Amino acid sequence: MYKAPSRRKNKSRPAFTKPNLIPILDAVFIFIFFLLMSASFIKIYEIPSDVPIISSGKPSKKKPLALTLVINNNGVQVLTGVPSKPVNFIKKTEAGEYDNEALHRYLIQLKKRHKSERGVIIEPQIDLVYEKLVKIMDAARILRPTDDAIYGKSKEGIQERINVLFDEMIFSNISSIVKTRAK
Repeated sequence: MYKAPSRRKNKSRPAFTKPNLIPILDAVFIFIFFLLMSASFIKIYEIPSDVPIISSGKPSKKKPLALTLVINNNGVQVLTGVPSKPVNFIKKTEAGEYDNEALHRYLIQLKKRHKSERGVIIEPQIDLVYEKLVKIMDAARILRPTDDAIYGKSKEGIQERINVLFDEMIFSNISSIVKTRAK
């Protein structure tokens, strides 16, 4: 027969026990150690790119070079001045690749005439594979030791060798998509 409710014993629940966090902490520390160790073997490269700035200062009396590289299906068009005027067009090679060597040689000649200029505007007008864009940027940015030496005056007025071509890069036409896979 059933017992009266007053005679039933309340089943006592076991006291709340804290979960053992040591195995979880061990796993977290091992995971952090693994991430730190794997990050030390990966080299991350970054090509700096500046954002155009609207200045409220006085305009310079010297006309800026305003070098612009317009990348399209046929090659790279080089524009200078404000407003931009075409000064050269570097066609693609017979193999259909961008002629980065011809672009590099032309930019060296341009740098010899405009030693203090460092800025270049890159304007891709087509969808472009990332590797091709980086090669064009390198052609415009790097002055190799085997290239003709270019000398200019430093801030102190001392004649010194210029080590870069146009390394301050600004992207125009950002709406153009850069593809990451090669075709």
